Amino acid sequence: MGEEISNKQVILNNYVKSSVKESDMSLRTSKIQLKIPSGCDGAVLVKNLYLSCDPYMLSRMKKLEGHYTASFTPDSPINGYGVSKVLDSTHPNFKTGELVWGFTGWEEYSLIKDPSLLFKVHDKDLPLSYYTGILGMTGMTAYVGLFELCSPKKGETVYVSAASGAVGQIVGQFAKTAGCYVVGSAGSKEKVDLLKNKFGFDEAFNYKEEQDYNAALKRYFPDGIDIYFENVGGKMLEAVLNNMRLHGRIAVCGMISQYSLEKPECVHNLSNLITKRIRMEGFIVSDHYHLYPKFLEMVVPLIKEGKITCVEDIAEGIESAPGALVGLFSGRNVGKQVVVVARE
Repeated sequence: MGEEISNKQVILNNYVKSSVKESDMSLRTSKIQLKIPSGCDGAVLVKNLYLSCDPYMLSRMKKLEGHYTASFTPDSPINGYGVSKVLDSTHPNFKTGELVWGFTGWEEYSLIKDPSLLFKVHDKDLPLSYYTGILGMTGMTAYVGLFELCSPKKGETVYVSAASGAVGQIVGQFAKTAGCYVVGSAGSKEKVDLLKNKFGFDEAFNYKEEQDYNAALKRYFPDGIDIYFENVGGKMLEAVLNNMRLHGRIAVCGMISQYSLEKPECVHNLSNLITKRIRMEGFIVSDHYHLYPKFLEMVVPLIKEGKITCVEDIAEGIESAPGALVGLFSGRNVGKQVVVVARE
């Protein structure tokens, strides 16, 4: 038997129907043994250091059927991506003391019985928090959607919605390294300035100040859009379809404008897919983790050479996690939302 210590956890109180509030979650303190129980083979016990707040987590707070991922269980800790330190292991691929990123609980310590979605942290020269973002799931999402699905070519035009968010900021920078003309939209002047001055977007606009998305896109893309990285859905997607070029490509990563609606909005102009011969494809990043080594070969040198960067919005302490997650859906965060549970 190992030492028994207290373990703060973020609990989902009950399923949500539309938008999520901080009161839908609560903090609970349980007990955990700092040694894996006998007979629990192939498991990993970790101390969680950083937790990633991601929009897809709202869908898991709803009672889902036929969804690609399971709903959270009410009155139980939620889970998601994070960075952790291995305290004990009965799995041959993980050793005590190693740093990992991947799927873990929203708690101080987690016993992970199936570590198939855990990856070792190999490059310790870069901030560990980057493995919740640019070097982890969100970076992989940007890479897969842009390069694997859309194959950007030099001189093409790229539009990124929710561009100052965790994925969008990386997509825009990747597109610039490919020699594309890149425009992003965001929800405040501060975020628009960030896109142009920090991330190197050619242009950016505040969608909240635009009365007509169609006219705004025509202004920035007079000859049309070759590639759209879709993070928003709804009326923005309709406007984009009107402004796509022939043989355009759309990577559907998310639709954050729809997640809090009980009845999602309809898109009325899908016939553009036919007449403009547009390829529009949704994707789930976990289907592509076999490409992670290839992704690291590309992205680590770009970070170290200063050719791409990231902005993080840091919330301190697991107590701040519910508020940090809820803030995603009002655009409160600037950049990648990270919760610091412990600094080793």
